[in-house]
Amino acid sequence: MTLSVECPTCQAPVTWDASFPDRPFCSHRCRLIDLGAWASEEHVIPGNDQEQDVFSEDLPPQ
Repeated sequence: MTLSVECPTCQAPVTWDASFPDRPFCSHRCRLIDLGAWASEEHVIPGNDQEQDVFSEDLPPQ
């Protein structure tokens, strides 16, 4: 049984095996598009507000 997933960037079908070395992406191009989205903060991992305060210049060091 072969696992098939959708490319997170373009939704093209991707077979989860060595024939797609950029998996879960269908191509190197889609992988770079996703990397660019993370770099430009289009994708973010939510954190809590307290983490932001650690780097605030207005607060004394903790």
